[in-house]
Amino acid sequence: MNWNHLTSKDQIDQIKTGSANKPALIFKHSTRCSISAMAENRLERSWVEQEISSMDVYHLDLIRHRGLSDHIAQVFNIPHESPQVLIIFDGACIYHNSHMGIAYHEIKRVFESLTAA
Repeated sequence: MNWNHLTSKDQIDQIKTGSANKPALIFKHSTRCSISAMAENRLERSWVEQEISSMDVYHLDLIRHRGLSDHIAQVFNIPHESPQVLIIFDGACIYHNSHMGIAYHEIKRVFESLTAA
């Protein structure tokens, strides 16, 4: 996966604006959590760039940027979890899941439903 690393609140504003044209994925990862490491590894191993090439993907290190995670929860009105994946489209979170619910096939399904319209 070609991650864009989230480090500032300004990037969240850019994601909201940019999601009017194409969906964005945010993966919130705790470097201190084995479940988070497993979810990240499963996602990276399953990811097929050609299937979801027009989705921007963002990675948030929760340990370094916990305040940014709280900001994301507030902006998109989604409770904070870790690990967590969010799909942002048209400025809103249209899908989120956490822990073992983070699955490439679900992300792909949501992405395909957006691009089929």
